[in-house]
Amino acid sequence: MPGNDALTEPLLAWYDAHARELPWRGPSASPWSVLVSEFMLQQTPVARVVPVHEEWLTRWPSPAALAAEPAGEAVRAWGRLGYPRRALRLHAAATAIVERHGGAVPSAYDELVTLPGVGDYTAAAVATFAFGRRHVVLDTNVRRVLARLLAGQELPAPSVTRAERDRAAGVLPDDEVTAATWSIALMELGALVCTARAPACGDCPVSGACTWRSAGYPSYDGPARRAQAWAGTDRQCRGRLMAVLRESEGPVHLSRLDAAWADSGQRTRCLAGLLEDGLAVRVGPDTVALP
Repeated sequence: MPGNDALTEPLLAWYDAHARELPWRGPSASPWSVLVSEFMLQQTPVARVVPVHEEWLTRWPSPAALAAEPAGEAVRAWGRLGYPRRALRLHAAATAIVERHGGAVPSAYDELVTLPGVGDYTAAAVATFAFGRRHVVLDTNVRRVLARLLAGQELPAPSVTRAERDRAAGVLPDDEVTAATWSIALMELGALVCTARAPACGDCPVSGACTWRSAGYPSYDGPARRAQAWAGTDRQCRGRLMAVLRESEGPVHLSRLDAAWADSGQRTRCLAGLLEDGLAVRVGPDTVALP
């Protein structure tokens, strides 16, 4: 039967005492705020997201407000959060919400998952955190906590497995409100206590039930996990080019991009990628701009 009081009660008590105050949490947070936060938090730390999220919600307090502006303004406001295609997808999601749902973020998973840029995790997270629905929510932190707690593994597999999803469902409380709080509490535990490199087991409210701890902390022995490089990569080059476009009020001459990245072959390739992704558009033979 779903749920496990021996885990649920101590974890929820811990969360009640240690939860961070974040602008997308609590009864005053709108579903739109939650959706924006989920887009921004993908592969980006909370500390970097908070100020951008607040600026975004001030400028665009609803999906309709964002959808009314060009997609390029969303990319500009995205700033240095990285992976700027998320900004385009969020703008597209806002447009779809206006066109299909009367401007209100839908509450049902089946409707959320059809929005541009919204996959299984984001749909489950928004339905859970914005509307108190009962769904398995598996982000990086939750997956790590449950791998240790239930499977005795230091880290989960690179991709979500059926067995992993079944284990998560097996401890998800039956009550919708409790299940929603449980999901966010697991996420917070992974962010603050059961971290990837230095878990603070002495501060963990469920350490006594942790299979990984009782097994003597066996090291991860699954497929190799690749660390992402940055310096000199196409990602860094694209970021430099995007910074020039964001900081300009209008079209940018290609000569300004030449000054942003010295390797002409890599610069040309990365600019072509930005144009193909819709993050930049040509407005003249030698000028480009945000969409």
